Amino acid sequence: MEPDVAAQLARLRHSIDNMDAALVHLLAERFAITQQVGVLKAEHGLPPADPDREAQQIARLRALAVDARLDPEFAEKVLGFIVAEVVRHHEAVLRGSTRP
Repeated sequence: MEPDVAAQLARLRHSIDNMDAALVHLLAERFAITQQVGVLKAEHGLPPADPDREAQQIARLRALAVDARLDPEFAEKVLGFIVAEVVRHHEAVLRGSTRP
């Protein structure tokens, strides 16, 4: 591999690594907040899942994805995975468990 190509590749990979770290930190912050939502729901007898809210979030995220030129199907899959994990956490809170 040519040195300039290797340097470009290293620079791009470094940027990817930084973005991955930012994503992990953002997800951790998001889950800290949704954990509070789970506690609030459990304290007030609300169900762990909220299909209406989830549908609103999917529509909002798909629109954001289109604006950002990201595949909305991909964005919806990512959100679906995150929401499933959030609901699992909320169910654990409802059961009185500290771990999902």
